[in-house]
Amino acid sequence: MPLEPAITDMELLKDRVAVACLLAGLPGALLAAKFDRNELTLIVDQVQIVEALRLLRDSTETQFNALADVTSVDLYPAEPRFEVIYSLISYARRERIRVKVPISGLDPYVESVTPLWMGASPFEREIFDLMGIRFQNHPDLRRILMPDEWEGHPLRKDYPVEGYR
Repeated sequence: MPLEPAITDMELLKDRVAVACLLAGLPGALLAAKFDRNELTLIVDQVQIVEALRLLRDSTETQFNALADVTSVDLYPAEPRFEVIYSLISYARRERIRVKVPISGLDPYVESVTPLWMGASPFEREIFDLMGIRFQNHPDLRRILMPDEWEGHPLRKDYPVEGYR
């Protein structure tokens, strides 16, 4: 059975609860959306990520109150170079969504979501350690896997295979 083509037209996705919630509650925060293989992905502005996730969590219509994962990807040599990806679950609605934030490679930072979910702390520390993306206002942003004296961030695509010498 062939796959359905992805839907990326915002007009066709505005009836989705999460899309409608962000369009109404935070105009300008939602940069793009994609529905593919029965999964919704939202691309949100870096500056408004905490407010967007708070709205998705606290709205009675969306109820995405569980943070399942925070991860990142290095898109080198593209710019914006990085994406931080949040996986949210609404148990009440039996739905999952993915929220992506594009981040510049020149000054890679994003606001921490630990005020919303304390469980985000180890995920953010891992991303900081391995990718070098800083999380502003994180309560304890320091290396979690690599030794303190380690140079660089080993999951970046431009990191030397055998490390810096």
